[in-house]
Amino acid sequence: MLWDKQKSDFYKKAAVTASILTATFLFIMKTVAALMTGSIAVLSSLVDSLADIVSSMVSYIAVKFSLKPPSCAYRYGYFKAEALSALVQAAFIAGSGLFVVYNGVDRILNPMPLKQTGIGVVVMVLSLIFSLALILFQNFVTKHTDSMAVKADSAHYVVDILTNSATIISLLIVGRFHIEWLDVVTAFGIAAYLLYYAFSITSEAVSYLMDKELPEEVKQNVAQIIQKSEQIKGFHDLRTRDLGGVYYFEIHLEMDGSLPLTKAHEIGDAVENKIKEHYPNAQVLIHQDPYGLKEKRLDDMLNDCRS
Repeated sequence: MLWDKQKSDFYKKAAVTASILTATFLFIMKTVAALMTGSIAVLSSLVDSLADIVSSMVSYIAVKFSLKPPSCAYRYGYFKAEALSALVQAAFIAGSGLFVVYNGVDRILNPMPLKQTGIGVVVMVLSLIFSLALILFQNFVTKHTDSMAVKADSAHYVVDILTNSATIISLLIVGRFHIEWLDVVTAFGIAAYLLYYAFSITSEAVSYLMDKELPEEVKQNVAQIIQKSEQIKGFHDLRTRDLGGVYYFEIHLEMDGSLPLTKAHEIGDAVENKIKEHYPNAQVLIHQDPYGLKEKRLDDMLNDCRS
């Protein structure tokens, strides 16, 4: 169940603020560890945290901007600013991955022994703990707000969990067995994850900006609500999209053509209110059609979409 707008807005801001503070703290710790150990794996994790700071700041700006009320020029609101921020974040993540690859190749060409790996392990363990705590909070927020910006931001820290774990294992093995090349291999693995997550975030943001339909489960729920409503003989041309944690539904309801306009309006309002009970803040556009009317419909044009 999505939260109401006031509660949703508060937690979105809290999530991105916590992300900025966490990323800054981790960046400082990893900078110290990278300088003291000389590890390319720690450096790659450091670069990732730097990207997290920039991305989190982008998320903060996007969330704040997306919460602006609709204006004369943007009557649907500014919700999709979050998707734009996700694209910017994806670019930073991809850039971080390429930077790590570059430094990994350089380390292969110019080998350098690691030092004070114990300090690096301690720092990375602390980073792991802070990242996990932030992810749990972000997941809690996205579950109830469906925020694209917070979801994209959380993806960075999922990568952090993987990269921090890999870096810890690498430092332990290198420090114990002096297998220096493992440090570079770990860095390349981290880079691969960064590039993969950049691609997945971009794919989701593009689908969102292109008004991809909401999940089938949501559409089925709306269909059941309509079918259970009184005096509704059918419906067609159901279209859905996500405006940024705010669902948009467009529906053509079929009812007795002899009903007075006022009565048809009341029936439509009842359906709209039931939908909003399940999806708070949803925007619902209903068009009433006389049952049995023969007309050109979107459903007929998209017949191949039906199961």
